[in-house]
Amino acid sequence: MKNIMILATGGTIAGVAHSGADTIHYQPAVLPVEALLSEIGPLKDIASLSSEQIAQIDSADMTQDIWLLLANRANVLLQQPDIDGIVITHGTDTLEETAYFLNLAIKSGKPVVLVGAMRPSTAISPDGPMNLYNGIILAASPAARDKGVLVALNDTINSSRDVTKTNTSLQDTFKAPELGYLGYLADGSPYFYRIPTRRHTYMTEFNIGTITELPQVDILYGHVNDNGALAYAAAANGAKGIVYAGVGNGNMSQAIKQAFRELQSQGVVIVRSTRVNNGIVSRNGAVDDDHYHFVAADTLSPQKARILLMLALTKTRDTSEIQEIFWRY
Repeated sequence: MKNIMILATGGTIAGVAHSGADTIHYQPAVLPVEALLSEIGPLKDIASLSSEQIAQIDSADMTQDIWLLLANRANVLLQQPDIDGIVITHGTDTLEETAYFLNLAIKSGKPVVLVGAMRPSTAISPDGPMNLYNGIILAASPAARDKGVLVALNDTINSSRDVTKTNTSLQDTFKAPELGYLGYLADGSPYFYRIPTRRHTYMTEFNIGTITELPQVDILYGHVNDNGALAYAAAANGAKGIVYAGVGNGNMSQAIKQAFRELQSQGVVIVRSTRVNNGIVSRNGAVDDDHYHFVAADTLSPQKARILLMLALTKTRDTSEIQEIFWRY
């Protein structure tokens, strides 16, 4: 029997409402992890479980300090021969960000799976217990090894790099719209149909154990008549990098280009992403990146490009080296 550790951080999966029919007005992060596990008794025959409450928060309140705490604790646990995998319970609002950070920070090939819920635990038909059940099955499966940090909700398996929340309230919200699921969970077993090809976990160059604080990186959203005022404000507030969610193929106005050129002279690194849901932000496509010394985000969403840029800035400030990092991950 596999030994699986549950690390809990709160979220809707631990939420409580006054009515079983209320799936909107509820208090997240109420139930402790032991209460969540009590709802999935059948797992006693599948895995030996232990648990820790790392945080008890709405995932909108997730912080980078908690990320570092979570990653370091997970790395300690995964080094232990008697721990076969980890499941992390998390609110869905920022689950994809935590998952991708851990995908770059975990130093083990053992399975790490994030799960959450779209309905509170008190709902007439809560999705949390089944998601947690499936997450533990996935973490206990040898098939999940060496595939990076995974996200398991609604009977699907997703790569943390590609997955995103696509709907504000439906249970099938977590998808990789263009690249697709890695697989499915059915009848108590995982079925994989593709694997991640970008570097992850123990293949990465990032040493979280030596980091006490991540560099400040802000995201700006492209729009008509954007004059660059927020870019200057971000830099004045201490941003070491800016991810620009540009229009189309990461395009931007002349005013924004000028603002970014001035900020680069102050040492701020600029990454071009896009506000479009799918597609590659290609280097030297809509903007001459070689000329402006911008970094193209490839297929990473703005929020995930921000995470990779933060970690890249712990290694280098050279934009050509950072671009290579974006190609690798």
